[in-house]
Amino acid sequence: MDLAGLLKSQFLCHLVFCYVFIASGLIVNAVQLCTLVLWPVNKQLFRKINSRLCYCVSSQLVMLLDWWSGTECTIYTDPKAYPNYGKENAIVVLNHKFEIDFLCGWSLAERFGILGTSKVLAKKELAYVPIIGWMWYFVEMIFCTRKWEQDRQTVAQSLLHLRDYPEKYLFLIHCEGTRFTEKKHQISMQVAHAKGLPSLKHHLLPRTKGFAITVRYLRDVVPAVYDCTLNFRNNENPTLLGVLNGKKYHADLYVRRIPMEDIPEDEEQCSAWLHNLYREKDAFQEEYYRTGLFPDTPCVTPRRPWAVLNWLFWASLLLYPFFQFLVSMVSSGSSVTLASLILVFCMASMGVRWMIGVTEIDKGSAYGNIDNKQKHSD
Repeated sequence: MDLAGLLKSQFLCHLVFCYVFIASGLIVNAVQLCTLVLWPVNKQLFRKINSRLCYCVSSQLVMLLDWWSGTECTIYTDPKAYPNYGKENAIVVLNHKFEIDFLCGWSLAERFGILGTSKVLAKKELAYVPIIGWMWYFVEMIFCTRKWEQDRQTVAQSLLHLRDYPEKYLFLIHCEGTRFTEKKHQISMQVAHAKGLPSLKHHLLPRTKGFAITVRYLRDVVPAVYDCTLNFRNNENPTLLGVLNGKKYHADLYVRRIPMEDIPEDEEQCSAWLHNLYREKDAFQEEYYRTGLFPDTPCVTPRRPWAVLNWLFWASLLLYPFFQFLVSMVSSGSSVTLASLILVFCMASMGVRWMIGVTEIDKGSAYGNIDNKQKHSD
C-alpha cells in the first residue's frame, strides 16, 4: 500500500469526513425545517432552495466516490441519446446488486448537473435515517412500505406533486425491490416459476406495480426511461466502507434511453414490458461477464469540481472550531473530560458504522427469508 492509500485508511481521516458530514447534515436539516414556512407562500422557491440544500449533503458522498476513492465510471450509451442526459426529466431503472449502486446513480446525476433535484422510490425505513432520510423528506422523495395496498394511494399522491416540479430530475426506481443475493434470487426464481415467467440469472424478479404507476402519473412530464445496467470490472465487490478507505473501483454503466411513447399505457401490458426489459438486462449482464463490455459506445463523463468545492466549504467552516474544542478539552487535564471525549468518539464511530451498515447487502430486507416467501408479489 502506498502512502496515499495508507493515509486514506486511517481512522482520523474517516473521523474528519464523518464529522463534516454529520455536522453539515444537521445544519442543513435545521435550515430545511425553517424553509417550511415558504411552502404555502411560494412552493417553487421552497423546492429550489431545498434542492440546493440537498446537494450540500449528497455531493459529499459523491465526492468520496469520485475524488477520494478515485472510482472511475465509464458510460456505455448511444451517442445520439447522450445530449439528452441532464436536460430532461427521466425515470431511471437501475439493477440493485451492489452496496454502492445508489452512489453510482448519484455520481451519474452529479456529472449531468441534476444531483440536488433527483428523486428515488425508497423504502419507508430510510425516512428515519438521520440526515439523509430527513433531508429526503424536504425534497419530496417518495417512500413506500412495500405493501401495495397501503402504498398505492400515497405513491400516486406523491407522484402527482412532482408533475409541476420546476427543475429537471431523475427519478430512480430499483424495480427488484431489494438487493440481489443468492438466497433472495432462489426465492425470486421460485416465484417466477410459479407465475410462468422466464428465469433470470443476474436479477431478481422485478416488482411491476411501482414502475407502472410511476409511468402512468409522470408520462406527460417525463419524456423517457433510462434503462441502466451497472457492473464492476474484475469481479469487484464494492462497499461504502471500501470507498471510505479510499479503495478505487471501476464501474461500467450501460444506459439506454427509451422514449416514453414506447412504453404501454395499460398496466398489464406495462408489467409485461418491464419483465421483458429485465430479460434484456439479464442478457446484457451475461454478455458483460463473458466479454467485459456492454453494447454501444463507451464514454467517460468528466467529473465536475462542485462536489469537492462544497466539501471544502463545509470543512473550512466546521473543522477549525472543532479542533479548537478538542485542544481545549485535552489541555484541561481532567480525566473525566478526557474519558467523556473518548466516549463521544466511540459513539460517533458506532453511529457512522450504523449508517454505513444501512447500505450493506447482508443487512438488507428480509426478502429471502422462508417466512416471507409467500408474501412476495408484484
